[in-house]
Amino acid sequence: MRLLRGLEAALTAVDDRQPDAAHPGRRAQVEAVIDEVRSRGDEALRDFGERFDRLRLERFEVPAEARAAASGAVPGPLRAAIDLSIERVRVFHERQPREAALVPSSDGWLGQVIRPLARVGCYVPAAQAPLFSSLIMSAVPAQVAGVGEIVVCTPPRPDGSVADEILYVAQALGLGAVYRLGGAHAIAALAYGTEQVPRVDKVVGPGSPWVVIAKQLVYGQVGIESLPGPTETLVVADHTADPRHVAADLLAQAEHEGAQPVVVVTREAVWHEVERELERQLADLPTALTARASLATRGLAVVVADVEEALRVANAYAPEHLCLLVEDPWSWVAAVEHAGGVFVGEHSMEALGDYVAGPSHVMPTGGTARHASALNVRDFQRVMPVVGLSARALAAIGPAGARMARAEGLEAHARAIESRLTPHAAK
Repeated sequence: MRLLRGLEAALTAVDDRQPDAAHPGRRAQVEAVIDEVRSRGDEALRDFGERFDRLRLERFEVPAEARAAASGAVPGPLRAAIDLSIERVRVFHERQPREAALVPSSDGWLGQVIRPLARVGCYVPAAQAPLFSSLIMSAVPAQVAGVGEIVVCTPPRPDGSVADEILYVAQALGLGAVYRLGGAHAIAALAYGTEQVPRVDKVVGPGSPWVVIAKQLVYGQVGIESLPGPTETLVVADHTADPRHVAADLLAQAEHEGAQPVVVVTREAVWHEVERELERQLADLPTALTARASLATRGLAVVVADVEEALRVANAYAPEHLCLLVEDPWSWVAAVEHAGGVFVGEHSMEALGDYVAGPSHVMPTGGTARHASALNVRDFQRVMPVVGLSARALAAIGPAGARMARAEGLEAHARAIESRLTPHAAK
């Protein structure tokens, strides 16, 4: 990990951090894939499946019997863990306010109504391992929002099957079809629809750079929740932090390929203790090769004067995950301005948040926590303002509206307002 000393050095490093830019050649390739799917539909999906997955499928949907068999194939303890995750994520999101309101007044009625999206597509990565937890974290908030239909796309295994864990989650949630499609062509299918795959209103879920580029290119045709980049965690640790916990949290992030683990400490001695602990834990970590690469290429250790300075670094960085391993951590929560999620104290490790804490683990990356939020119920709803003014209100505010319209050169707007501004309408 690169060691930085002082607030200014840390802020400079944050300023220099650039989001991973899509290689022009890669973007052009994804554009070609999308165009092919858009024009040739299922036949293009078959060709891309043969090209990228070495598998040509006639039917993309997982057969009903395979979905039904998944429950028995997943070990009981893991089924129980998945069920607990579903329950906790659902309870958390059911607490989110989602009511609409139409408020009467002397002016008439003003307010809003809320409508859920009709159909959503959830993408589930499965290249290195089937990330079935991501399906829970994207589908459950959608269900709480009232989405009518949720379909799933996930890359098939070499034999054309889909991981039992993914199928079990889909069964447990009562989701719609599960399609054996991955990569950019899966995103294109969801965005434009094919003979077998229905067009959706929004595509959510993490994926490879190819998937992220495809989501960016189809945005506007469909909604997307974010452009998730490499995952990141920033740990703030003072002299009270247990080095074992700090190292464990950094490695939990570093074992993701391309991840950025960052630790901000209030004493250099704390960092040296953490550094020794990292080596000890790496010794028998099955994912040590990936973790070492993340630590070496993107890892940062920052030494600052105190927790207040550490929070200044964190707010400038705007991490996906912010972990507070400090004395009296709750007293510092109010100082957090930019983070995808905040994990307070040693019992609230981010790794637990990936599975069973309650919030969705789909969180903004690459500094986008400055303007974006973790996936939530509102991502799956549309808010429609409702205006129902009385004649008296029109008489009071109509002239101002007409005046503004003419100032913008929109005469028809002004006349539309004035056509109602009659003595009769003002009563």
